[in-house]
Amino acid sequence: MLLFCLVSVFVIGAAFGSFLNVCVYRLPLEKSLLWPESRCGNCLRPIRWYDNIPLVSYWLLNGRCRDCHTPFSMRYFFVELFTALAFAGLFYLEAEVNVLGIPFVEAHKNDFARWDLPPLQIWVMFAYHATLLCFLIVAALVDIDHMEIPLPITLTGTVFGVLGSLIVAWPFPAAHVDVQAVGRAGRVGDVPFDPGVFPWPVWHPLQLPTWLPQGSWQLGLATSLAGVAAGMLTLRAVRWLFGLGRGMEGLGIGDADLMMMAGSFIGWQPVLVAFFVSVVPGLFFGVLHLVRRGNQALPFGPSLAMGVMITLLGWRVLGESVRPLFFEPLLLGFIAVVGPVLLLVISFVLRLVGGKGK
Repeated sequence: MLLFCLVSVFVIGAAFGSFLNVCVYRLPLEKSLLWPESRCGNCLRPIRWYDNIPLVSYWLLNGRCRDCHTPFSMRYFFVELFTALAFAGLFYLEAEVNVLGIPFVEAHKNDFARWDLPPLQIWVMFAYHATLLCFLIVAALVDIDHMEIPLPITLTGTVFGVLGSLIVAWPFPAAHVDVQAVGRAGRVGDVPFDPGVFPWPVWHPLQLPTWLPQGSWQLGLATSLAGVAAGMLTLRAVRWLFGLGRGMEGLGIGDADLMMMAGSFIGWQPVLVAFFVSVVPGLFFGVLHLVRRGNQALPFGPSLAMGVMITLLGWRVLGESVRPLFFEPLLLGFIAVVGPVLLLVISFVLRLVGGKGK
């Protein structure tokens, strides 16, 4: 049953990958995704449905148009393959490995061995995170091609994230988490609670107001909107402070919009951590970019996208490491004040050492 589910998800991912190729090509050009139908870029003849089967048709046609024999870019195939593998990998990690550490998923891990399909809640969880993954792939590829992330991509993704949050409010897929049973030893921020599709709610469950009950659409909406605000405002503040101190632009508006979108899916605490996690793949991509293209500007969207997915899938570990920082108001306020000051000082020092630039 696990193999059947993985193969099914792989096929679905390949189909979505084919659609993502259309999005990556048309959205930056402000073209419709529905009309006209897919056609060859050289002879402009429509591509027949049997020549548009994900993964398969490319090799059956030997990578060329059936009519004019113009070669197609292999990136179309690789995007379909990557999306298919990413879907299968995401499903395996969430439904079988339970990398998120959700008790509901753990209780159903034996369903595959009994030849039972996972319950609907697990499919909803996967679909919600797979939707985020699709938007991140499109944003990253467009950023690579055009050095910008169009607002329609991130705004549409934000709408999907906010609407979905009404259904998957913490602690979904569970119905209720008895955090009182854990006790109040030490600070409230140290008291653990079970994760859900949203790793954490908008605030610690022991301190949630009565008008934000567990599993309610109100709590889901509050968590998602807090993520939207954190992703958008934090990166805009970083961009402004860096520009003020360094004298040159450090991040693009599209990067802030990408994190706004991600915050709508994962909440404000993970999206802030994801920004710092994205520095690691950013350094890796930066070295490769320096070798290939020298001092040309580096698109940061792919690094942010990777940081978001790494943070989401690794929150079981990352969340426990930073829990006290996010649920102690005084400590959180101190970081909110000191952090921008340090960023401004560091960027100003870089300006003195390296010059303003042109």
